[in-house]
Amino acid sequence: MTLPIELVGVTKCYGEHVAVRDVSFALEAGKTVALVGHNGAGKSTLIKLMLGVTRPSAGAVRVLGIDPVSSGPTLRRRLGFLPENVAFHPASTGREALDFFARLKGEPIGANMALLERVGLAAAADRRIGAYSKGMRQRLGLAQALIGSPDILFLDEPTTGLDPALRRRFYEILGQLRNRGVTVLLSSHALSELQGNADRVLVLNAGALIADGSLSALRNLARLPVRISVCAAHGTPDFGPEWREIEEGRATRICEPGEKLAVLKTLLPRLDPADALEIDEPSLDDLYAHFLGAEVEQ
Repeated sequence: MTLPIELVGVTKCYGEHVAVRDVSFALEAGKTVALVGHNGAGKSTLIKLMLGVTRPSAGAVRVLGIDPVSSGPTLRRRLGFLPENVAFHPASTGREALDFFARLKGEPIGANMALLERVGLAAAADRRIGAYSKGMRQRLGLAQALIGSPDILFLDEPTTGLDPALRRRFYEILGQLRNRGVTVLLSSHALSELQGNADRVLVLNAGALIADGSLSALRNLARLPVRISVCAAHGTPDFGPEWREIEEGRATRICEPGEKLAVLKTLLPRLDPADALEIDEPSLDDLYAHFLGAEVEQ
């Protein structure tokens, strides 16, 4: 079975600067994968390598089983790309811009209005792009990336300029694509919004892949503590010395991941039905900081 994307020992150098160093991973069909890292970590370079815009200095890149650098238009038609800084001619309308890119890709223009409708721009289809807001241009960029129903979608900082409602709609669209078997690789600094929306996270630092896995797998690997809190409906809870009172009516305990179930098993019979129980697992922000910190200590 041909994997949508496979990298083996990929390194990319620009002169003496190593932008990507010995990166290997494979992506499966129908998965949304987040590529995270600080500015200069190598995210955009990796995307360029997978798009075939640049050639690796060492290692191999395969996209749908093909070397993307030497591939022809057949492969490119199966890919979609939204760059970090999307730009369109300001004098064009949204409809004209999509028609232009559809022709470049060899796709019929008849489906473009449906794409504009899908990203919430149907009413602005014949408005000049120069009058679009940043969020509208970003949505037009997503529509452009979706031309031709690509098998693989590369998205570089795709939610920049989108308000919370539009971000939610964006991830709904990604969910629909995932259900159709599309592989989505998105690079983002907005770590909190990736939770629940990415099947897998790749963490880059200084061009190297330092962590790779689902949120659950990364939590198991990091072994960061879990915070359990009880907001008592009546009085201040007293569950023992391991618990500490944060404020009146609320008690909190910090435990190791392996202790969580044992703590809950002891706690649950002692709760009032009106009490509120909160379990805070390490967030993606916490995990990202942990893996970067571990890298610095090495």
